[in-house]
Amino acid sequence: MNFQDTYQQVADLALKTVDEASVTAMSYFRQLLEIETKGDESPVTVADKNVEAQIRKSLAEAYPDFGILGEEFGGENLDAETYWVVDPIDGTRSFISGMPLFGMLLGLVDQGKPVLGIVGMPALDEVYIGQAGVGASMNGMPIAASSQTELSAATLFINETETMVSQYPSVFAKLLKAGKTRRMSYDCYPHALVAAGHIDAVVDCNLQPYDYLPIVALIEAAGGLMTDWQGKPLTIHSDGRVLTAATPELLTQLIDIVGGSA
Repeated sequence: MNFQDTYQQVADLALKTVDEASVTAMSYFRQLLEIETKGDESPVTVADKNVEAQIRKSLAEAYPDFGILGEEFGGENLDAETYWVVDPIDGTRSFISGMPLFGMLLGLVDQGKPVLGIVGMPALDEVYIGQAGVGASMNGMPIAASSQTELSAATLFINETETMVSQYPSVFAKLLKAGKTRRMSYDCYPHALVAAGHIDAVVDCNLQPYDYLPIVALIEAAGGLMTDWQGKPLTIHSDGRVLTAATPELLTQLIDIVGGSA
């Protein structure tokens, strides 16, 4: 399809869908929920499933020819030129423990490239959106990544600490000496904070396409970069190790730290 012909219509529909689904997610938040364990040992609740079902229904009704990939219900029509990527509750462990830093991710990939990305933070009442060629905003206000170029002066967030320590101990040891300020963190919110210019970089790992593809367009629209650990563009086939950086200089310095990891 000629995506540009309906660019704003698609973005408006995506924002409306996230807003409506956020209400549903919050209706389950801090409630007593039955928790199931998936094959990869990650938790899932009725909230994850019902929110994704609601999002998929809304998107399919508006754009039946688009494919879709979601965390809970898998992929449909992924050979389509254009497909959605959905993570209904990014950070289920946060969600079930009452932590308000869970997110909702919705992205659009057109001809292999992420072109629209939304990070909703229902409990914080924040919605970040980035559109290729348009720019990025949070709750309608323009945002941009920082201009920091020196890792030694940067605020660096290290995601998925347990995995980092167990699988990449040498990388983790180096990261603990990098940056001026370091924080251990999880899930999508640190990446959104890079887009908004509040922090400078995030090192992440153990992600699935629905965890990172919706964020790519947001970061790039805000002027930042998001790649794999070797600096290559992220695709549906990437290995789940991710770098987000405000500037090319920061990205290069991070690749020097993590890029040689197997």
